[in-house]
Amino acid sequence: MDHLSGLDAAFLHLESPETPMHVGGLSIMELPPEYSGNFMDDVRTHIQNRMHMAPIFQRKLINMPFDIANPIWVMDEAIDIDYHIRHVIVPPPATRANVDKLVARLHSSLLDRSRPLWEMHILDGLPVPDDLPKGTRYVGLYSKMHHAALDGMGGQVLMEAIMDISAVPRAPNKRKRRRESTRGDNYGIAELTASGVMHNVSQSIKLTKNLPKLTLKAFDMFKPAKAPDGSNAERLNWLAPKTPLNATITNQRSFARFSIPYSETKKIAKINHVSLNDVVMAISGEGMLRYFADEGFYPAEPLLAAIPVSVRPEGNTELSNQVSIARMSLATTIKDPLERLQAIKASSTHTKSLMSDVKAIMPTDFPSIGAPWLMSSLASTLTRTRVVNAVPPFANVLISNVTGPNITLYFAGAKQISTFPVSIPYHGMGLNITLQSYNGWLDFGLISCQKLMPDIHELAQYMKDAHQELLALSESTAVALPSETSTEKPTKKSVEKATVKS
Repeated sequence: MDHLSGLDAAFLHLESPETPMHVGGLSIMELPPEYSGNFMDDVRTHIQNRMHMAPIFQRKLINMPFDIANPIWVMDEAIDIDYHIRHVIVPPPATRANVDKLVARLHSSLLDRSRPLWEMHILDGLPVPDDLPKGTRYVGLYSKMHHAALDGMGGQVLMEAIMDISAVPRAPNKRKRRRESTRGDNYGIAELTASGVMHNVSQSIKLTKNLPKLTLKAFDMFKPAKAPDGSNAERLNWLAPKTPLNATITNQRSFARFSIPYSETKKIAKINHVSLNDVVMAISGEGMLRYFADEGFYPAEPLLAAIPVSVRPEGNTELSNQVSIARMSLATTIKDPLERLQAIKASSTHTKSLMSDVKAIMPTDFPSIGAPWLMSSLASTLTRTRVVNAVPPFANVLISNVTGPNITLYFAGAKQISTFPVSIPYHGMGLNITLQSYNGWLDFGLISCQKLMPDIHELAQYMKDAHQELLALSESTAVALPSETSTEKPTKKSVEKATVKS
């Protein structure tokens, strides 16, 4: 039986109406003037022909008797494609802000656990740049997939299945004959119970072996870390400072997006001898400081970011989640942007050194006896008691950087212009900043709770401003620029490089 790992199941058990645990994305697609088909029909046909190439399309969950173990995946033999793929008209006027509001609303609803855990929404009525040929049409593809069914590796499998490198879709791979283990939900209670018990026993043995090392490493990750010079300046504290965003959230979402040229970000990193991810952290921290200043809030201690770190062994292609969470300082108490960038680099280096030792022993599966009850009770407690409003958070914001392809991709014959991640905020960490590189650009998706951040577009603009200022400051201090750090911007449709408005 295909049991969910402990980490996969945690995304199920910690889910509540206020905290849906699915990830998604908004892709902007271009249909040329000569296109005369029905795009919804094309999408349905496209997905139906490729469902066998990505397991998420056909798998659904079956719970264990009495929740003695995590649920299992089984094949759904009666998939309703019209339920999973839907057509939505953007309410006029179809401005960028209205498109973002629609995505936020779609992202706030739970997925149906009795079906495969995915949905796609084709958004019609998007504005088209004036400089494109008459008759060009823009459509949006908003998709959401439950995090229990999809991690980074699963995302790569999904992308390879549904995307093409030309406007003419390639012929899909042939369907493989179903194996006996992929049968539907016709397991007996005794069979399920025995499998659940054996799974718990095997995971208990594995966890016991690594528990002492894990305990020590967990302590090292949480304890305050001193600055590189040995002082306490910009150290990583036990807990993050309390901010207006570290509170209980509702089920309503706010969403904003923007793009910046990859070449510009790479140039900042090159000049300052830091990583691209360090630059992302710097502009995120500066944007948050400016946003907080508008609210009259000035954090006295450095903001901390939670960052997903893959613990997947090299060559491992399993589709279960294999990721851990680390923390790093955004060094927001340092005023000089370039000095702050170096402090972020030092914190990042410290975090990487800790995580490199953890990868080999970090469990992604563990015994699940009582886990559904305990985690579901925890999620309910966080919502009802609002205890997170009174305690310092583990981190202030979750920031994730996803590496994407540097080529143009196509979906059902439509050209993908941009792809903006739409991820997960949670109680105590009400802001998630996720970006994905695509075809010469970094596409940012910011998601939060509508109650906490009704003006999330202002944060997006502040981050764009911080990027431009850091670029100008880096260029002014550079002695010599290598030729590969050219600031020439790649071509991108004007609607996607327009200034984000609040």
